[in-house]
Amino acid sequence: MQYNAKAPYLVETHWQIDEVKDGDSIIISNLFTRLRKEIRLYGLDAPEVKYNRKMKEDEHASHLPAELLLQFGLQSLYFVLSVAPPKTTITIITEWENPYDFWNRQLAYVILPGGECLNELLLINGFAKVTDKYFCSKLADYQLLNREAQLNELGIYSQVKRF
Repeated sequence: MQYNAKAPYLVETHWQIDEVKDGDSIIISNLFTRLRKEIRLYGLDAPEVKYNRKMKEDEHASHLPAELLLQFGLQSLYFVLSVAPPKTTITIITEWENPYDFWNRQLAYVILPGGECLNELLLINGFAKVTDKYFCSKLADYQLLNREAQLNELGIYSQVKRF
């Protein structure tokens, strides 16, 4: 998918991944200033990698046991580590009208060195599900990508119908 530079986006270059927290959150640092910040990926939700409040909510909503959701969270984490390990140089794109989540993490599309969007790779390969919790302009496109992964039983969808 193309990102129009004239659209209402903030494009930030010269960042690198320092830490992959889980399938939808990373810690990045600027290559020049060393400024660090946490990024939450737009439009998707990956299972948690530890038992916490969100895991309890996901367990209740999905009717899947926390132990299974935890395994899915680790699968999502390992997928991100395989395509965007620490030290990967990235560009982040943030929508002006929706720059932060509830926890004050910057929301972003993460563009990898080859031009792929990490957000889209997670959805295409079935390691995250689409969510409208944090609105993004690509939401309709992301819903289609998510549905295709479900229908093709990719990633986590190879084990369950929904999560």
